[in-house]
Amino acid sequence: MAGNDYQRGGMDIAEQTATFALVMGMTKWASLAIAAGVLFFTLLFCTHTGFMGSAIAAVVLLAAGVLLLREKPEAAGAH
Repeated sequence: MAGNDYQRGGMDIAEQTATFALVMGMTKWASLAIAAGVLFFTLLFCTHTGFMGSAIAAVVLLAAGVLLLREKPEAAGAH
């Protein structure tokens, strides 16, 4: 019976781990881009900030997000 051949933890999960890391990375960066876009358009259309003020705020958010969300060197070796 095929059910008896199963051994827990015996499968190579390198591809699943790589796919999970890719999806989480894409989610993280897409979320940052969406947040910057929402900030830009909210400031542009709902306040008197204007295009330049909205763009500056969005770029500041992007820069802070990149600094905070990038992969840390100590975390890269922990996988």
